[in-house]
Amino acid sequence: MENLITIEHANVRRNNKLILKDVDFSINQGEHTAILGPNGAGKSTLLNICSMEIHPLWREDLLIKRFNSNIISKEELRKHIGVVSQLIFDMCNTTYLVKEVVASGIFSSVGFDFHHHVTQEHWQLTDEVLKDNYCLHLADKTMNSLSTGESQRVLLARALVHNPNLLLLDEAASGLDFPSRSHYRKALTNAINKGKTIVMITHELSQILPEINRIILMKDGMIYKIGNKEELLNEEILSQLYGQKVYIAKKNGIYSAWC
Repeated sequence: MENLITIEHANVRRNNKLILKDVDFSINQGEHTAILGPNGAGKSTLLNICSMEIHPLWREDLLIKRFNSNIISKEELRKHIGVVSQLIFDMCNTTYLVKEVVASGIFSSVGFDFHHHVTQEHWQLTDEVLKDNYCLHLADKTMNSLSTGESQRVLLARALVHNPNLLLLDEAASGLDFPSRSHYRKALTNAINKGKTIVMITHELSQILPEINRIILMKDGMIYKIGNKEELLNEEILSQLYGQKVYIAKKNGIYSAWC
């Protein structure tokens, strides 16, 4: 199984406080993973290390390998990963057309600059990925006119347009209504069927697809537990993780939780 990301002994300090503490993390091709934990657990920080948005503190035993390389530039890394996060959501909430935002994902930009040369092939790829994500009908709308659910599907299309190996999703489906959640799950299933590996941060257990079996629980800047869904998505463990009673239900391979 091909290794995509390996991180060992990662520490991140912010405002003189360790927010990630000696964390080991790895992802292999096809190893679809959901990361859960309370707010402030370090989940987003971990994904930001994967995408080179954050760099951990140097120490002699620190190891970071991305796509079988010890050294890889951020520009090169962008060819391999697609990212959907609140930061990207905010950056893309503009008067750019949907098709422009999605196509600009090919260049890892938001919109186009003078040095971007957009070809007919790029526009064809854009239409294809919009169709796969159930939002081709939105192509000529402006981003700031979309609903939350529409925007999230468009940003998933943008993350997929350059055909990455790995998708990093940081609460990418938060705030969606029931039909939008269903559309989003279908779009993610399409991506998995096309060979993409998915790592998602979520507070909604219903967003964890049946294809996602590996669970990472984080708490207080550390890895709390790693295992499969049957082992970790139970009331006792999640109640310990969140510090209060959590109730779990499961139907047709989809989990839900409430307190």
